[in-house]
Formats: sequence, C-alpha cells, structure tokens
Amino acid sequence: MTWIVALVVLAVIGYGIVLYNRLVRARQMAEEGWSGIDVQLKRRADLVPNLVEAVQGYATHERELLQRVTELRRQAQAVPPDDVAGRAQVEGLLSGALGRLLAVVENYPDLKASQNFVQLQTELATIENEIQMSRRYYNGATRDLNVLVESFPSNLVAGFTGFVKRAFFETDDASRAVPKVSFPR
Repeated sequence: MTWIVALVVLAVIGYGIVLYNRLVRARQMAEEGWSGIDVQLKRRADLVPNLVEAVQGYATHERELLQRVTELRRQAQAVPPDDVAGRAQVEGLLSGALGRLLAVVENYPDLKASQNFVQLQTELATIENEIQMSRRYYNGATRDLNVLVESFPSNLVAGFTGFVKRAFFETDDASRAVPKVSFPR
C-alpha cells in the first residue's frame, strides 16, 4: 500500500516536472520571438535616418512629417526593452508615419527615380515584412505560454514557480491605416 502511495506521489512530482519544463520551453520561445522583433525594429530604426535624409533634400516643405518620423524613432529607442505594450504603441505610430512619408514621396518623381532612395525603400519594405513575420512568431509563442500559464493544471505549477502571462505585440488601429497615395492627373 505504501509503495502505491509513493508511486502516486512520484507520478505527481514527475508530471509537475514535465509541466515546469513545458513552461520553461514556452517562455524561451516567447523570449526568442521578442528578440527577433527587437532585431528587426533596430534595423528599421537604423534605416530611418538615411530615409529621412534622402527625402529631406527633395521634400523641403515636408519638415513637420520628417521631424515627426525622427521623433518617433527616438521615442521607440527610449522604450525599456521589457515594455512590449509601450514599444508596440510607439512602433505602430512610427510605422504609420513611415507610411505617410512614403506616400509623400509619390509627389517627387526625381526622388522616386533615385537609385539610393529605391534601395532604401526596398530595404524598408524587407524590414517591414521581417517585423511582421517576427511579430507573428512572437505572438504565437506568447499565446502558447499564456495558455500554459492559465490552463489547469499547468497554472498551479506556473503560479508556484513565478511564470506570468506576457503581453502580445499589437499595434493600434491608427497605425494599420493604409496611407492615401494620389497621383497627379
């Protein structure tokens, strides 16, 4: 009889260890996902000054927009690394401002024809795609971790060992708006 109790206790402890290891794996996947987003956001932030400089020579009367893009880049870099929601908000605003900047470029045919600008625009499009893929990966890994943190019986192990839910990387609706591009007729 005592060996049955001991076997049950060992099974419960073993199951607890399995759940703990699943939680650790899920947390590591979410951290890896955030690292991927962070790398792409830093690449974009490094590209912004070159983009602004290229546009600045042509679009002298667009100073306000150029200053806004520069300010949002500075704000994005100032957000603490672990503030996912804050970073998502500022990066969403920066994405919207960059979209408006690229829409403004449509009025400058010489700039659109510049090989340097075309290369910058291509790099920015590539980085935006990488950010989107990284964001999907991170949000999927975060979802898996959050399910484990909230589901029974893994929530017991999570609560006991200090695992908590993570925030999703989401942008607000304003930054999702497609910039309006109009061509002269």
